[in-house]
Amino acid sequence: MTTALLGVGMMGENLLAGLLASGFAPQDVVGTDLRPQRQREIADTYGVRVVGDNVEAVSGADTVVVVVKPYDVAAVLDGISGALSPDALVVSLAAGVELAVLEAHLPAGQPVVRVMPNTPASVGEGMSAIAAGSSASEDHLARVADLLGAVGRVVTVPERHLDAVTAVSGSGPAYVMYVAEAMIDAGVLLGLPRDIATTLTAQTLYGSAKLLRDSGTHPAVLRENVTSPGGTTAAALRTLDDRGVKAAFVAALEACRDRSQQLAAQARTS
Repeated sequence: MTTALLGVGMMGENLLAGLLASGFAPQDVVGTDLRPQRQREIADTYGVRVVGDNVEAVSGADTVVVVVKPYDVAAVLDGISGALSPDALVVSLAAGVELAVLEAHLPAGQPVVRVMPNTPASVGEGMSAIAAGSSASEDHLARVADLLGAVGRVVTVPERHLDAVTAVSGSGPAYVMYVAEAMIDAGVLLGLPRDIATTLTAQTLYGSAKLLRDSGTHPAVLRENVTSPGGTTAAALRTLDDRGVKAAFVAALEACRDRSQQLAAQARTS
């Protein structure tokens, strides 16, 4: 099966590297980029064919992955719609572009799957949520899960949940980095060298996330395991509660969800 990656920028390159690492043959993948220098760079690095013409890339492709900016999606789909095989699966990684909008720029009956990825895909630890279009089957979803599984974990959700997914995992790495920055700065304030504070923070976040993921234990239980009555952790958590940190996170995710819905509405009317 041939996979065309329309756009080999950062996310496209991450996906390309993951596909090849998971066993895809270089000759079965073709990428696109408008910049000749970037075409040569990706071709030399990964041994795949990279072209500047989306129509050329999708001709004969079984799966077409659209990894361009949201405002470019409609033009890209309009440009390739006449060259797609009727049973070619179109996969969109464009944030905020709804399935109805994608399908409106493709031939009737074209199978489409929408994806909300996140940036840890660049280190093989991404979190992607996928939603099926009106003509996409379980087999199509499984194909996309295999693709995105090359760079992390995948869940399937109804499209109506993708704004919430955006709030939790799509934008989530920014929240984690925000917390990391605060912990590092606090460590420096408490007298630690910045490199030591950074190492302590990064490993603590990584180890805690792995513990949460792999243990299957509720985070409240894991938190209680660290919190001795009247101890240091209890004092720190009381301060966070007094400052309304949990409520602030809830409000932040609600704001992210609302903005995602606004952007989707703008895309529908543009």
